[in-house]
Amino acid sequence: MEQKAVWVPMALAVGAAVFYLLVLTSKERALSESYETGQVLVARVDIPERTVIKEEMVEPVRMPRKYMDQDAFEVRTPADIKLIANLVSRIRIPKGNQIPQSALISLSPEAGLGVKIPPGYRGAILGIEPELRALIKPGDRVDVLVTFDALLTDNRREKVTMTILQNLLVLAVGSNLGQGLDAKGAKSLADKEERTAAFAEKAMIAVALNPEELQYLELAKEQGKTSVGLRGLGDHLLHPIKVAMFRELLKN
Repeated sequence: MEQKAVWVPMALAVGAAVFYLLVLTSKERALSESYETGQVLVARVDIPERTVIKEEMVEPVRMPRKYMDQDAFEVRTPADIKLIANLVSRIRIPKGNQIPQSALISLSPEAGLGVKIPPGYRGAILGIEPELRALIKPGDRVDVLVTFDALLTDNRREKVTMTILQNLLVLAVGSNLGQGLDAKGAKSLADKEERTAAFAEKAMIAVALNPEELQYLELAKEQGKTSVGLRGLGDHLLHPIKVAMFRELLKN
């Protein structure tokens, strides 16, 4: 009985000591976490809604973790900054604010075509042969041709082909805006495009034109059959091109 009376206070003392250590450790951990820091991306400039993010628009800033937003875009390695490039802002992000991941979306149809149209230009849809869809990529350059029945000076009609627009920037091919998908995402998008193409005579690309070029493109669609010629990378030269007609072909 005396032994039991001795062990009970000792057990209580040990329990109290363990509890004290746990509380102390918990407080030390909390204090340590309050001083722990991390790097988050912050807007270097005001970023308007639906803006394609560029690296120069943001900068990493180190701060205590307790001040970091829950879904802040954290930078653990220098390469992490590149992950934000070509994402699109859902909302306006004021200068100095942290960049929340929930405020960003990929460069995709959800962001809209408008985010890719250069200032002063317009976006227009142009039909292409289905076989070209897999060969043309966003960022390529194309010429637009129109084939139509022309009224010649001797009042005869003859089918001719003219190159009416040159060096147009391709903004999108189908729903591919050049968002830089991984292999799985690219295959998923390709499968979706294949299913859509099965019900359409032509595939679609979006091109950038100035307002005057846009008018001529729409006029050409009404007057005849349009087609495109794909340019080589880096070829931006404009060339004088004669109207093509069979009578000229037969002279050669």
